[in-house]
Amino acid sequence: MTLIENRYYSELYQSEVKILFDEGVLRQFDEVEGKVERLVEACKSLGAANIELKKRVEDLERKLREKAEAERFFQEQKDQVRSRIDNLLNRLNDLSELESF
Repeated sequence: MTLIENRYYSELYQSEVKILFDEGVLRQFDEVEGKVERLVEACKSLGAANIELKKRVEDLERKLREKAEAERFFQEQKDQVRSRIDNLLNRLNDLSELESF
């Protein structure tokens, strides 16, 4: 093999290696771009889900506050009714004691 032929094959081999390297790099970039795109979509999806969950939490907290307020109101009414019944029973008891004399 002559020096010219040796140089030619060497350059040919280097160009083939460069092409294979370039194709490998391009393929890796395509893979990375695909992965990044999937991550971006996942982030968008999770962000939307997070917003919905925050709205749901706010709604549940509001309902809980409303129920707690309603419970306090009914407890106050119950206490008032109990107090009035106790007063009536005391008055009746006092009346029965007066009649027994």
